[in-house]
Amino acid sequence: MSSVELFRADSDAAAEYHARGWWGDDTVGSIVAARASVQPDGIAFVADGRRYTWAEYHADADDIALAILAAEPERGERIAVMMPDGPAVHAVFVGIERAGCVAVGIGARAGDREVAHLLSLTGARTLITAPEQHGRTAAALRSDVAAMGESVDRHLLVGLDARVVDAALSDGVEVDPDCSFRPIHPDELFLLNSTSGTTGLPKCVMHTQNRWFYFHQLAAEAGGFGSDEVFFGALPAPFGFGLWTAHFTPTVLGVPTVLMDRFDAHEALDLIERERVTVLCCVSTQFIMLLNAQVERPRDLSSLRSMFTGGEAVPYERAAEFEEATGAKVLQFYGSNETGALSHTSYATDRETRLRTAGHVIPEMHVRLLDPETHAEVPAGVEEGQPACKGPATALGYWGDDAANTALFTDDGWMLMGDIVRIDAEGVLTVVGRTSDFIIRGGKNISAPAVEAEIATHSAVAMVAAVAFPDPVFGERVCAYVELRPGAELTLDDIVELLRSRSVSREWWPEHLVIVDELPRSSGGKVAKGDLKADAARRSAELHRS
Repeated sequence: MSSVELFRADSDAAAEYHARGWWGDDTVGSIVAARASVQPDGIAFVADGRRYTWAEYHADADDIALAILAAEPERGERIAVMMPDGPAVHAVFVGIERAGCVAVGIGARAGDREVAHLLSLTGARTLITAPEQHGRTAAALRSDVAAMGESVDRHLLVGLDARVVDAALSDGVEVDPDCSFRPIHPDELFLLNSTSGTTGLPKCVMHTQNRWFYFHQLAAEAGGFGSDEVFFGALPAPFGFGLWTAHFTPTVLGVPTVLMDRFDAHEALDLIERERVTVLCCVSTQFIMLLNAQVERPRDLSSLRSMFTGGEAVPYERAAEFEEATGAKVLQFYGSNETGALSHTSYATDRETRLRTAGHVIPEMHVRLLDPETHAEVPAGVEEGQPACKGPATALGYWGDDAANTALFTDDGWMLMGDIVRIDAEGVLTVVGRTSDFIIRGGKNISAPAVEAEIATHSAVAMVAAVAFPDPVFGERVCAYVELRPGAELTLDDIVELLRSRSVSREWWPEHLVIVDELPRSSGGKVAKGDLKADAARRSAELHRS
């Protein structure tokens, strides 16, 4: 087995973060091993009616690491992971860490084209999946992705019980139980996950473990966590919100996490009641669905102490309703997969600040406001601008994408958010707009230009513009405004069928279609999206008033 030098956090910054106690030398793998030693029968995860112990977590991660190392990968080699949410995906991540490789986290519901793109971008030659997921066998998945022009050399199958089932496409590979592990250091790249680009297919964010251990410290202080917490993680593991809420914080605390393969509001409420969940982690769309389901069939939710939400605007009235119904505090972090966190609220924050703003700026993240056009710092006394940050929660940047990194960082190395915010004299941050053309549906960023590019391939479409259609549950849904070619006809079903045939991820599919004679234009000749957004808001108000 050979070794390659892994991406690593800047040495000077890392030295400061270690000295300040924000970063450390532990990894998730080392903590899981310690938990298995001192509390082997303690519960790490609750899923599918099963309790999964720390000892099982540790042993299964070892077996997965051995199966990976049997193929003699280079240290730092990328291993793609596409598994349903549950204990197994966490054991796989730890197994990859112990094998000295880098996980490529792919959403379990990603479209085949997205999967092929991520395999190509990262150079992953090994794919880890369950034997079957969402009604498709592993062989069928591999075949469908190959049809997109990308194949793998090795396909490792891991069951939902986290046991290695089979390693396909790996002739002559035998597992050596005495093989030495070579774990990733917490300052090194350990995971790549996808994030929506403003155009085209996803980019891959580079993560160290220590950025998330620092995030854990923020969360523990904000939530006032104790040793008796029970977490409910409703977010997929490959993504940032899902990482800290299921892979990092509960492991550090040594407490159980309740997981679901697919979110269902009624089932989630049943689990919260039965497992006496204390910390709920979900996007705003999910807690609104929980509120609606609770009205239909009330449960005892008195165990809840806090709910962390985010990824989209927090609706004040529904969040206040959730607090009244449960007694839990609604908390949030403001940031991104790339930046981690710039501001946050805590259990000690008053309700108006907690539910109407993104909370107080985090001092060590060194947040500053820039002019969105020039990226010059705004003059003293100006409270509004595009936020940039530099601190211990930030990612390493994007994998293999110089253009994207140029857009992500300023010339002097500060990481940018795609929003316009206001920071008042008390350090309270409020989001007031966006610089990027995203539609945020259920906490998922969807690139409007990318959706437009797909719809534009339909033979009936002359021009198309995609905008956000306000929605009381999902926050926003995709709405397509279309100019038709002469004599053509088009329905929403026609568009959905096209995108399905092109293996476009389901989240991109529009849910509203408006046919127009001509798209409105600005004085510069561009599509006047502001006019379309206003029209979509009007249509939404009429729809939900009726």
